[in-house]
Amino acid sequence: MKIKGVIFDLDGTLLDSMWIWGDVAERYIRSHGATPRPGFREAIRTFNTAEEAQYFIDEYGVDLPLDEVIAGRDNMMFELLLSEVQLKSGVITVLDELRKRGIKMCLATATDRWLVEPSLKHHGIAGYFECVFTCTDEKTTKRSPDIYIRAAEFLSTVPGEILVVEDAFYALETAKKAGFIVAGVYDRASDDEQDKIKALCDYYWINMDEMLEFL
Repeated sequence: MKIKGVIFDLDGTLLDSMWIWGDVAERYIRSHGATPRPGFREAIRTFNTAEEAQYFIDEYGVDLPLDEVIAGRDNMMFELLLSEVQLKSGVITVLDELRKRGIKMCLATATDRWLVEPSLKHHGIAGYFECVFTCTDEKTTKRSPDIYIRAAEFLSTVPGEILVVEDAFYALETAKKAGFIVAGVYDRASDDEQDKIKALCDYYWINMDEMLEFL
């Protein structure tokens, strides 16, 4: 694998945290007296923070301003991220090897920066990344390639020389269409998408440390 940079996703890729997003969303809805309907987690899977909060208001009658809904959900998330979430197997080994080889790394995540930065510090991986790009800061979602293009510009190289590592099919598809090399990492939250991910990706790994075989 001849690459000049790597763009990592965070939740579900470096952190075993995707289960929390669904849990927190359901807890938040229940705290407002509503019951999540069948398909709830699937419906919010690709939403950014603001979209998810608006969905709670529109579909579940949460009677609060958008910013208060976001704050309430984020407070629940913050507590769980620092108390129950763990790094995925092999993450530190891979990051160490990439740094040793002089391959620059960025983070591109749909999670808000105020949640991302404490998580990176808590798990001891903040120092590996040249820059952190969030969908909220970039005013985009991963249904658009904007966040990946912005990270590529920061890395001063072109998509064809950058590996994007993600766990979600829709994000991998976006990056692939934009000309990036893409690697899918298994996450149980995307069990129903694994066949599609394998068919789409240039590389596919069950565990992150499998990446070492391709470096």
